[in-house]
Amino acid sequence: MSEEVNEFDTLESEQIKNEENTSSKEAESETTITEQQNHPLVENIEKELEELKLNFIKADTEKKELQDRLLRKVAEFDNYKRRTENEFSNLFKYAAENFIKKILPVVDDFERSLKHLAESEDNSSVTEGIKMIYDKLVKILDDQGVKKMESVGKPFDVHFHEALLQKKDETQPPHSVLDELETGYLYQDKVIRHAKVIVNEDFHTEETASDDTTKEENV
Repeated sequence: MSEEVNEFDTLESEQIKNEENTSSKEAESETTITEQQNHPLVENIEKELEELKLNFIKADTEKKELQDRLLRKVAEFDNYKRRTENEFSNLFKYAAENFIKKILPVVDDFERSLKHLAESEDNSSVTEGIKMIYDKLVKILDDQGVKKMESVGKPFDVHFHEALLQKKDETQPPHSVLDELETGYLYQDKVIRHAKVIVNEDFHTEETASDDTTKEENV
């Protein structure tokens, strides 16, 4: 019986030691974890992770703001493009509006003159009135930058003239404009209608050819 008691005490003692060892290991493990958590490197990593999280949130917020701004800018540009296209369309469509407004009074004057011509026996006053209307019309064209070309007596130039006929006039230089069949016009510095003209022949060439023929015959 005594032996059994001693064996039991021994087992109980070993169990108590095991439990104490286990408790001691758990305590050491908890101490180690606590020390690891309190280690400066761990604290720095945690701070960096926290900063990264904050930076990520900030970057995500900024990205959304930029996306919203971009969408607004795209919408504004589309509206501006549409508005500009409409303005240019109207500009080209009604570009001559002011010019037409200035011409209409001249049309009214012509209509009044024609009516007066039908009712009047004295055509001299009508002629004078038409001359005044013509001068008014020319002034309106001149104010808009439209100029008549002065072609007669000047050298023929393909940039300004269109030759319809040739005549020989020894009193005028060869290749000069003898007459104007249709007036040419300039708009600012651009030819908007070439003058249709009659050009003097190069009679000097004919005389030279004739002289050469005479010399050959004499030989």
